Amino acid sequence: MNYGERLRILREKHELTQAEVAEYLKTTQSYYAQYENNRRPIPFERVVELARMYNVSIDYIAGFTDDISRKPK
Repeated sequence: MNYGERLRILREKHELTQAEVAEYLKTTQSYYAQYENNRRPIPFERVVELARMYNVSIDYIAGFTDDISRKPK
């Protein structure tokens, strides 16, 4: 599963629209949609913001693990 699919699944799980996530990221819905559709590489800073927003690890978004839980430090 690629990062775009993970982002879509997380967004839907949290019952958010692309426009709502885009607003959080201070971008447009169409620009954010390109992340979910793998038409635009997602900058690392955006991955960090989304990991914080969804309370998941960066590794989960990147597809390095299927463990959605964020481990406490």
